[in-house]
Amino acid sequence: MGKLTYEGTVKVDFDDRTLAHLQLVIGTKLRRGEPFHFTWRDDVSIGDGRTTIWVHPRCALVYKFYGSRTPQLNPAWIDALAHTANSPSGLYLVPEPAPPAPATADAAAQEDLIG
Repeated sequence: MGKLTYEGTVKVDFDDRTLAHLQLVIGTKLRRGEPFHFTWRDDVSIGDGRTTIWVHPRCALVYKFYGSRTPQLNPAWIDALAHTANSPSGLYLVPEPAPPAPATADAAAQEDLIG
C-alpha cells in the first residue's frame, strides 16, 4: 500500500500498482505545465466521501511506495487515466483495463496479409 501526500497535509493510500500509474500520468501532465483536478473516493473510515485537489506545477507531491519492486505498468491503464486527466472533470481512477495482448508471430503474419 503506497501513499500520496499533497502539500504535506492531504494524504491518501493507494496500492503501489495504482500509485505507480498515477505518478506517471500526473508527472506527464505537470511536465507539460498542465494543471488539473484529481478526485478520489475517500475510505469509509474518514467519511466515505470524495476529495478533490488542484494539481499544478508548483504543488508539493510525495509518492511513498511500500513495496521494494517497481510495479509493471499497463499502457492501456495509463491511456485511460490520461484520458480522464485531460477531461474537464480532471483525473479520477478508472478500473484497470486488460493489458494489450502481445503480438505473436501468427498475428503479425495475419497483419501482413491484411495490411
